[in-house]
Amino acid sequence: MLSAFNKVMNSSILCKLTIACFLGLFAVACSDSSKPATAPAGDSTPGTTGLATPNPAVVDPEVAVIETDYGRIKIRFYPDVAPGHVENFKKLVREKFYDGLAFHRVIPENIIQGGDPATRRGDPSQWGMGLPGQPTLQAEFNTRPFTRGTVGMARRGGDVNSATSQFFICLTEHPEWNGEYTVFGAVLQGLETVRMISNAESDPRTQRVLRKVVMKRVYLEPANN
Repeated sequence: MLSAFNKVMNSSILCKLTIACFLGLFAVACSDSSKPATAPAGDSTPGTTGLATPNPAVVDPEVAVIETDYGRIKIRFYPDVAPGHVENFKKLVREKFYDGLAFHRVIPENIIQGGDPATRRGDPSQWGMGLPGQPTLQAEFNTRPFTRGTVGMARRGGDVNSATSQFFICLTEHPEWNGEYTVFGAVLQGLETVRMISNAESDPRTQRVLRKVVMKRVYLEPANN
């Protein structure tokens, strides 16, 4: 789901440009082709209309655990507002789909993205492009905001129903993505791990990591563990 952009700088103007380009990169990363797609800003597809209202009383009985060389990341789910995305993620976890995949794109202190099956291979130019034939998900826009720790689903730019397996984790607030990308979970433990991954050495032209940050093992465990 994503296209090239400059490194995050201290300048607020450059920072905004960087984030806008990262949205464009989301558009390419889950695509089955290398043709760049435009960022969702200004798209005529549904955005914030018809948003679901979150019910904080709904608690999923399971959490996902992602093991990396940087540490573990534990993710809680929001089945109240994104049941389809939660079930799809869990299904892939149970099938061990994510084991051996990578976090392949980062913005330092800002965001990490992973879950592309193309990262099993060694060609970095294909990381983020996805594979043909991956099942897609219907968008489940909701009122959960993109705040620190939010887990969202990546997709092709203007096609809101094109999410597959790639997801991203935020380290900062991104209100411009509210109602534009599906929120399906949040980091319960391991934000420091996310932060370290975000600072992995990367190509300044593409923000692809120079060395894959592998998800060695991804599994489900009871939420009360």
